[in-house]
Formats: sequence, C-alpha cells, structure tokens
Amino acid sequence: MRTEESIIVEGLVKRARKAQEELEGCSQEKVDELVAAICWSVVEPGTAMEIARMAVAETCMGRVEDKYEKLMMKLRGALRDMKGVRSRGIVEIDERKGITKIAKPAGVIGAILPCTNPEATPVLKAMMAVKGGNAVVFAPHPRAKRTNKFIVDVMRKALKDHGACEDLLITIEEPSHGMTAELMEQCDLIVATGAGSLVKAAYSSGTPAYGVGQGNAVVVVDETADLADAAAKILLSKTFDYATSCSTENSLVVQDKVYDAMLDELRKVGGHVLSERDKEELRAFMWQEGRLNKDVVGQSPEKIASMAGIGLPAGTEFLIVEEDGAGPDHPFSGEKLSVVMAVYRYERFEEAIGLVNLITGYQGRGHSCGIHSSNKGHILDLALNTKTSRVMARQAQCLANGGSWTNGMPVTLSLGCGTWGGNISSDNITWTKMVNITWLSEPIDDRRPSDDFLFGDLAEYRNGRS
Repeated sequence: MRTEESIIVEGLVKRARKAQEELEGCSQEKVDELVAAICWSVVEPGTAMEIARMAVAETCMGRVEDKYEKLMMKLRGALRDMKGVRSRGIVEIDERKGITKIAKPAGVIGAILPCTNPEATPVLKAMMAVKGGNAVVFAPHPRAKRTNKFIVDVMRKALKDHGACEDLLITIEEPSHGMTAELMEQCDLIVATGAGSLVKAAYSSGTPAYGVGQGNAVVVVDETADLADAAAKILLSKTFDYATSCSTENSLVVQDKVYDAMLDELRKVGGHVLSERDKEELRAFMWQEGRLNKDVVGQSPEKIASMAGIGLPAGTEFLIVEEDGAGPDHPFSGEKLSVVMAVYRYERFEEAIGLVNLITGYQGRGHSCGIHSSNKGHILDLALNTKTSRVMARQAQCLANGGSWTNGMPVTLSLGCGTWGGNISSDNITWTKMVNITWLSEPIDDRRPSDDFLFGDLAEYRNGRS
C-alpha cells in the first residue's frame, strides 16, 4: 500500500530524474562549471560562516570555527581533485588492450546525511554527484534539517544562475525514518554517511549502496617518534570540531620507554589524565545501558566534565584515560565521538599491532589507524598487519584520513571500511563511485601466452617437459 511518505518521495525523485536527464545533454565543460559554482556558492566566506554558525546552533555539536575551516578545506580540496578530470563519455583508452572506457551517470542518488557533519557533507556529495552527471535527493538528519535546507537552497541558486535545473539538488524538508527508507528504495544509488544502523538499512534496501563503517582510530607512538610533534598533531585532531569526526584519535598505543614522556607532552598541549575515580565517574556518565550517551558527542571538555560531575584544571583541551583492555568491559576502547581519548602502553612493536587489531576488532574494524614514528619498518609493518583501510603516518588523524593539503588521500567525508567494516569498498568515496563504466572492447592481436611463460617456474611442469 502506498503511503503519504512514499508519494512525497516519489514526487521528489521524479523531479530529480527529469533534471538529471537534462544534464545528460551537457558537455564536460558545463558539468565542471556547475561543480565549481556549487563549491563557490558555499565557500564564499560570508555564506560559509553563516552555515557553520547555523550547524552548531541547530545540532548543538562542534565548533563554529572548525566547521568553517572544514568547509574551506574539504570543498576546495574536492574541487582540486576533480578539476580537469574527465567524468563523462570516454574517460580512458588503452590501445594495447583494445579497451575504451565510457563513464555514464548512476542516475538519482539518495544522499543520507549525518548530524555530526551537516555543513560539508551535503556539499561534497552534491559536487561529486553532479561531476558524474547525477541528480541528488538529500535525506538529512532531523536535528540538522534547517541547516540542510539552507545549504541546498544556496546550491540550487548557484545551479539556476549557471543555467542548470535547480532540481539536480533536492532535499527532504521534513525528514523522518520513513522518508529516508522510501528514498533508499526509490533512488538509483545510495551514498550513506551516518550511524551503523542507517548504513545497514541502506544495504538492506535493495538499492545499490555505498556505506561507511564505524570509526575508532587507534594511533601508535613508538620510541622513535618526535613526541612534541606527535602531541601537537594529536591535539589538533582530537579537538577539531570537538571530535565529531569518525577519524579522530580514540586511542593511543604508546611504547613503554616513552609512555611517561608522551603523557607529559600531552599535558603540555592541554591533555588532562583522569584519576581512577574520575575515570569511573566519566564512564558511568558516558555509557548508559551499554550505549554511548549522545549528550557527550561533539561537546567541549568543560561541558562533558560538568555533566559527569568531575573537575578539570584550567586550560584542559581533551580528557585522557589510561586503559589496558578492549571490548564491552572496557568501553573507553570504543568510539567516543568526544574529546576523550584512551591511552595504552606496549613493549614490543608486535604488541602494538596486536592492540590496534584488538581495539579496532571491538569497534572500528576496517576504518583507520595511524603512527608517529621515524622507523619505516614499523610504519610498513603496521600497514601490512592491521585490518584497516587507511594508515596515517605522522599526521593529525582526523584531518588526514579524508584528504588534506599535505597528503595524497582523495578528499571526502565518506570513508569506506571494506569487508572488514561491512562495506563494499575500502576507498575514500568520491565521484568515481557515482558513475557506471561501459567497457568497449575491440579485437587485438592474439595475446595467448606459451606454457613456458605460464608454468616455467613450476617444478612439476619442468619435470613433465623433460
């Protein structure tokens, strides 16, 4: 039976599909113009600051200055990555193999949005979708619906000003679980950023979907690390937007010989190590009935401490708890989405790798980890032996995972976690996931290899030939 929600969503998708069909006739140059126009409409300083303020006021999470900086970096970074790259028609020719690859739009994309990052996520998804020739219907979190409406209206005006149909970008103005579910059923492709339950619903909808896994980044500090540099980068990442990012450092794993020195460096930049008593008070407040208390997400250290009934010294930027285990009985080992970080110690590097896998095996499998080290062997060992899709060396984790000016990661806010995290992709999700590729194959010279080429190193083959 058709419901009112299904009828409303059907109307939105129909409008988006008509606009997308009109975009099909546009050139690569016109598409790129529209992508740049969408980006500029939001990064224009007055607009970006208004969005940042609106997002914090509506969601009561994060910091205005960090959300503004996120808009400035992420949107420009994504535009840099897309600029000059073909996304329509013939995108690759391999004459040796006789293969021509042709990119075609996915259609209408259902973009599921989180309330933790409502400012940049819809714009990034809009830019990437249009780059691929698609239209988008947004399903915002109810706690961010006014911010989302404002952003989408800004982007729609940019489209209109550049001669394109505004309905390439449409939002659900009164979001609900039912509306989101209908969108996931009726669109052509889902790109879901948000809680695990939402991603599972996307995968269960029957519509092709790209989802993200749970974050719970673990960062190793070995005996070769520049401890002061590591502490400065951890501060920057851990406190950015009050840790609303799924990539922020949730745990540190520190080599025993430098453990005390590392804690001292963290204290210098504003880290406060909790006593056992305060740790238990914080634990009781942060996890209620086995679930993370949403009241701590994206809040200042002062507010978290006040709500938990513990005291903090002046100048505290983030909270540190010392831990020695992982799993449900050690909740600080999980994702906290707050300026709270667990710290572990290890002796041999193999133990550090084991701790990373243990902690991310509890929560965050497949997402990411990092390391502060000048030992290339340690860095490579961590990358080779952890079930993580991205490993950041000597970087501020949450500012690096999704791409930055100082690394080569593709810029995005949607991070796939591979089969480890229950996702179809372990990539940073960009426009390349929002197109279909037609492979045109033409005949080439016979490339059949000889048996000597195929089996020449195989003992049984050599014996059989003698």
